[in-house]
Amino acid sequence: MFYWLIFALPGLILGLWAQSRVKGAFKKYSQVRTARNITGAQVARALLNEQGLAHVAIEESQKGRLSDHYDPRSQVLRLSPEVYRTASIAAAGVAAHEMGHALQDANKYVPLKFRSALVPATQFTSRLAPMLFMAGFLLTLFVKSEIGLYIAWAGVALFAVAVIFTLVTLPVEFDASKRAKRLLVSSGILVGDEIEGVNKVLDAAALTYVAAAVTAIGQLLYYVMLLSGGRRR
Repeated sequence: MFYWLIFALPGLILGLWAQSRVKGAFKKYSQVRTARNITGAQVARALLNEQGLAHVAIEESQKGRLSDHYDPRSQVLRLSPEVYRTASIAAAGVAAHEMGHALQDANKYVPLKFRSALVPATQFTSRLAPMLFMAGFLLTLFVKSEIGLYIAWAGVALFAVAVIFTLVTLPVEFDASKRAKRLLVSSGILVGDEIEGVNKVLDAAALTYVAAAVTAIGQLLYYVMLLSGGRRR
């Protein structure tokens, strides 16, 4: 338990802090309307058209709060109701960020392509890896089986795929936010100091991805520590 806390605590603390910042920033700036008074859906549409991406559709997602995402397979940008329908600084920032992913896709941004390619493998390995690791570790611990050790290391190797996914996600999300901020200003959608609110919303959101990466790395290191310790014994 002590060692688990050492590896898990940084990610847990950072994750809680990031979530608190996201909720606080989004709540604050979702109540501040933009000077141009256009909804998140209108912001996304304007930016997509400006960048020659009129073919990218925009849909209202019904998956709940902050379920906003861009689907590169169907080339559809899906916005949660509070972003799609609201004319706020927070909505403009989130909509522009998701539009940034569509622009990455159109520009064949390599990290996005790599992350998209990893999605099926990550969905599979994230479920299988913990089961393999625990089965192998228990065999090694109680039966002293070499086969158990191999199974556990296989679980670690599979979990490493999920870790790589969280790391690749970082440049993808940072770049999308960078594009969003630049385009919101250059297009004239935001004026004056409105971009400061967008900065706070998107920077807080970026922290959640950093927290996810730190958590995944910590869990991977914990697995490796358990197996290395077991082998020494």
